[in-house]
Amino acid sequence: MYSRSLIGLIILVLDILAIIEIVKSSKDTVNKLLWILIILVLPLIGLILYYFLGRSGKPVLPKA
Repeated sequence: MYSRSLIGLIILVLDILAIIEIVKSSKDTVNKLLWILIILVLPLIGLILYYFLGRSGKPVLPKA
C-alpha cells in the first residue's frame, strides 16, 4: 500500500516539473497547452511521451 502511494507521489512531482518546463519553454502557446493537457489527462504516459518526443534541445539518444 505504501509503495503505490510513493509511486503516485513521484509521478505527481515529475508531472509538475514537466509542466513547469513546458511553461518556461519557447514553444508556441498551442503546443504548450497540448502538452500540458496530455500530461494532465495521461499522467504517466503523457510524461514519458513528453520526455521522449516533446522536449527540444539535446536529442534523447546520442548519435553514433
